[in-house]
Amino acid sequence: MRLVADNLAGDRGGEPVFDGVSFALSNGECLIVTGENGSGKSTLLRIVAGLLPASGGSVKLEGGGEEWPDVMSACHHLGDRNAMKPALTVAENLRFRQEFLGRPFMLVEEALEEVALPSVASLPFGYLSTGQRRRVAIAGLLVAFRPVWLLDEPTAGLDLGSERRFSSLMRAHLEDGGIIIAATHVPLGIEGAKELVMGDV
Repeated sequence: MRLVADNLAGDRGGEPVFDGVSFALSNGECLIVTGENGSGKSTLLRIVAGLLPASGGSVKLEGGGEEWPDVMSACHHLGDRNAMKPALTVAENLRFRQEFLGRPFMLVEEALEEVALPSVASLPFGYLSTGQRRRVAIAGLLVAFRPVWLLDEPTAGLDLGSERRFSSLMRAHLEDGGIIIAATHVPLGIEGAKELVMGDV
């Protein structure tokens, strides 16, 4: 499987943000996207995910077959807002995500163990701290399988221990043949990752 971006361009509010972005990632490869605020990191991830149209160029997934015909079908997108309902419990949020996406990977309880939050399953998501909310959102990557992870500042709000646990989860995903694109301002502990500097392309 290969994720290929060719000469991508993106706009924000009708104004050009970036252009000429190209990269190719195969199974087990990670791309770290860096750059100043406003350089288009989040916009790039949303275009790759199919959430925004590109203003130029193309992005495609090769070798996904009928199961994964395009990036949208094959990806988890972890944005800055976590995509959880505050009034639902943690378990209800994760079960909804699992049932909606299909392809169950871990049980909800197992995913919460992986992010060291087994005790919050019955709590409303809105009751959690910022760091706990982010960890639950990370657990959302584990309850349903997707080969491509698109991560926007994934460690925002995490303490050092949680950052290390997440690094281990990312490495395990790559070792299993997954693909990761992560926009970040901080090191993620992924050796051998490719790098794309936005604003410098």
